[in-house]
This record gives sequence, structure tokens and C-alpha cells, in this order.
Amino acid sequence: MFKVYFLCTGNSCRSQMAEGFARHLGKGVLEAYSAGTAPAGVNPRAVQVMAEAGVDISGQTSDLVDGELLKKVDMVITLCGDARESCPFVPGTVEKRHWPLEDPARAEGTEEEILVEFRRVREEIKQLVLELVSEIKERCR
Repeated sequence: MFKVYFLCTGNSCRSQMAEGFARHLGKGVLEAYSAGTAPAGVNPRAVQVMAEAGVDISGQTSDLVDGELLKKVDMVITLCGDARESCPFVPGTVEKRHWPLEDPARAEGTEEEILVEFRRVREEIKQLVLELVSEIKERCR
């Protein structure tokens, strides 16, 4: 099983959605984790828009980056510039990637306008996770 660790600052939206999609779409291929450099709790809007997509992340927790887990994963994917810059030491054997996604938690406007932004980012993450799952399946052939 290929282990992937999704990191962002608050571990509240983007990394939570990525973990949820990786667990859902990568079942049997990926073992997914997420964390933040400054965990802020799982954003209720992220839970809502993921439920709309058929993925339940309501039981996920917002966690601090685990240095021991960093040594055991195959890949670390940062989803914001801050996490990319402040990520603890990652061993050279761990593949590193960066998915520069806008933070939907910073969206402004009406509730519906904010949810539109959450859904847009959710779909970007879904596509990236689908591509990752396909790539890992190819590697394992």
C-alpha cells in the first residue's frame, strides 16, 4: 500500500478533502493521512461539500504534522505555500509534491458564494487525487 501524507497549514480544508478523496478513490491503493503545521479543526463547510460528493470526512481530525509518520510515508503533498515552506525535515527517500491550491476558507461573500469556492477547490482536489491514484496503480504494475 502506497502511503501519502497531505499537509497544509490548518489541516482544516484542503488537506482534509485530499485525505478523504484519497481514502475513497484510492481504496486498496493508497493509505492516506493529513496534518497541519498549525491545526485549526476540520472546517464544517469542507465536511458539507465532501458529503455532497459522497465522501464522509466528518470523523477525520485536524492533527499536527507527525515527524515519525513523515519517515514512514512514500509521498508528502503540500497544498499551500506555508506548509511547503515550514514543513519539517522530510527524509530524502520520501517523494515530495506541491499542489498550490487556493484556501476556500478565505473565500468571502454570501454563504452560497463561499460554498461555490469550496466546491471548486473540492473538484480540483478530486481531479488531482484521481491522477495520483492512476499514477500509483501504473507504478505498481
